[in-house]
Amino acid sequence: MKNRLALFALTALAIGSQACNHAAKEKQAEKTKNETALQLMTLQKSHLGENIQLPGTLQPYEYVQIFPKVNGFVKNITVDRGSRVRKGQLLIELEAPEMQQSLAAAKLRFAQAQAVYETTKERYQRLLETNKTPGVVSPFDLSSAKAKMNADMATMQAEEADYKARQAMNTYLTVVAPFDGIITERNVHPGALVGSGNGNSKPMLVIQQQDKLRLVVNVPEEYSSQLSNGSVQFTVNALPGETFSGKVARSSGCLSDNYRTEAIEIDVPNNDRKFMAGMYAEVQLPSIGNAEAYVVPKSAVVTTTERKYVIAVRSGKTKWLDVTQGNESADSTEIFGALQPGDRVVVKGSYEIKEGKNMGSPRVAEK
Repeated sequence: MKNRLALFALTALAIGSQACNHAAKEKQAEKTKNETALQLMTLQKSHLGENIQLPGTLQPYEYVQIFPKVNGFVKNITVDRGSRVRKGQLLIELEAPEMQQSLAAAKLRFAQAQAVYETTKERYQRLLETNKTPGVVSPFDLSSAKAKMNADMATMQAEEADYKARQAMNTYLTVVAPFDGIITERNVHPGALVGSGNGNSKPMLVIQQQDKLRLVVNVPEEYSSQLSNGSVQFTVNALPGETFSGKVARSSGCLSDNYRTEAIEIDVPNNDRKFMAGMYAEVQLPSIGNAEAYVVPKSAVVTTTERKYVIAVRSGKTKWLDVTQGNESADSTEIFGALQPGDRVVVKGSYEIKEGKNMGSPRVAEK
C-alpha cells in the first residue's frame, strides 16, 4: 500500500513538473517571438507630397484711392458707392477759379511773347536778305537783330512751357476712372473743399476691380520652398459645401520681416460676382515635400514628454535615435535626425522596446 502511494506521488510530481516546464517554455517562446519578430523598414529619402492648408484672403485685383491733385471745390460728382465704372469715365469735376484765371493769364503772356518773337524774326530775316547786297547792312546790326530774335524766342518758349504746365494742372480738375471697376467708397459731395498734401484726409473715392480677384496666402517659412505649381483648391466660409480651384500666379520671392512668411497670389475669375473682396478662404496648397527627408509611418515615431525618437536596429541591437518631424500626411511623416541611409527602423515603435535590446537578425520581419 505504501509503495502504491509513493508511486502515485512520484507520478503526479513528474506530470506536474513536465506541465510547468512546458508552460514556461511556451511563455519564453512567446516572449522571444514578440521581441524578435518586429516589423522593420529600411530608411530611404523620398518626397512626401501633401496638401498644406492655410488661410487666405480674397483681395481686389486692382485697388486705388483717389485723392485730389489740386485744391478746389467739388463741382460735380457723377458716381456713388456701388457704381460700376469704365476706364476713362468722368467721376468728379472740381473747380478752382484762381487756377483758371492763372491759365488765362499764362495763355495771354504766351501769345504776347509769340507775337514779339515773330516780329523780331521777320526783322532779322529782312536784314539777312538785305545783307546779300554788300555794304547795305552793317555786321553789328545783323548780329544784334539775331541776338534779339534768339532772346525773344527763349522768352516765348518759357511762356509756352508755363502755359502748358498750367494747362496740365487744370486737367487735374477732371477726375476719371483709371480702370474698369466698382466704387466701394465715396467721401465727398458737391461743394466740398478738397485739397492735396493732407496725409490725414480721406480719399474722395475708392475704386476696386472685382471681375477678377487675388487670393493672397501667406506661406510660413518652413513651407515656402516646398510648394509645387499644381492646382490649388480653396473654400470660402460664405459658400459652404463648394470647392473652387486655381493656380498660383505669382509669389513675392521674399519673407516678410514681421511674420517670416512669403505672400503668394492665386488669380480668381469673378465675372459672376460670386466672390467679394475681403472674404476669407481656406486654401489647400500642394507641397512637393523635402527631398532631404526620410519618410516613415507615424507609428514609427515614439513621443514622450521629453523627446521624440525612432527605434533603429544596428548590429542586431535596438538604438533610440532622436528625430524632429516635418510634413505629415494621413499616415506618414518626414523625420530629421542622426539617421543613415539603410538604417532599419521599427515600424511600430513603443517605449516598451528598450534601447540595447538584442534583436537577433534571423527572425526580423522586413517591410
